[in-house]
Amino acid sequence: MLIYVIDKKYEDKRRRENTLKLEEYAEWEKELPQPKRYKFFSKETYHKFFVKRWSYYTGAVFIMIMFITILVTTGTSWGVTAVFAHWAAWFYQALGIVDVSNWEWFSGRMDAIKGGFFNHPGSMRNMGIIIGALIAPLLAGHFSFKKDFRLKDVFFYAIGGLLMGYGARIALGCNVGALYSGLSNMSLSGWVFMPSLTLGGILGVKLTKKLNIKI
Repeated sequence: MLIYVIDKKYEDKRRRENTLKLEEYAEWEKELPQPKRYKFFSKETYHKFFVKRWSYYTGAVFIMIMFITILVTTGTSWGVTAVFAHWAAWFYQALGIVDVSNWEWFSGRMDAIKGGFFNHPGSMRNMGIIIGALIAPLLAGHFSFKKDFRLKDVFFYAIGGLLMGYGARIALGCNVGALYSGLSNMSLSGWVFMPSLTLGGILGVKLTKKLNIKI
């Protein structure tokens, strides 16, 4: 609620200064005109559920429901990036490249590592996010591979990915585990993470424009 109030006040300030740039949806993301006679099994209904862009309020409600469900069913808060470290550990262990049991970060996580990929709830959630992100544009009929980028852009994409991965580990989480879960648990780390994330985001946007990076 506090984050919403801060965002709303900042949005109102930008609106008064006439510097607020509203996000514009593509035509296919907007709601279709409703027919005079309602039919559940219709193009309009399909468009509403699988094509039309969700509002921020709708997205927030579904994220809240998902967060509560994860907390109740697993007894732990929602996290994303820590599981990717587990994926790397499972990969290394399977190929016999390195024994991660000697690594300090994995010292308290070896039970999860030994349990395997498919027995870890976070691993299944992340797979669901990836598969869901693939299914959504397929259902909307707008799945495509964009190739309109330069070698320079690829370089900065790679640097950005490395920085995000490194930052997520030293911060013990991303905007999900460190921010949302941290704030919901009234952890001081979440409140420290929030301004740092905000300032980093502002700096990232300015650098993207200055370096002319395609996004």
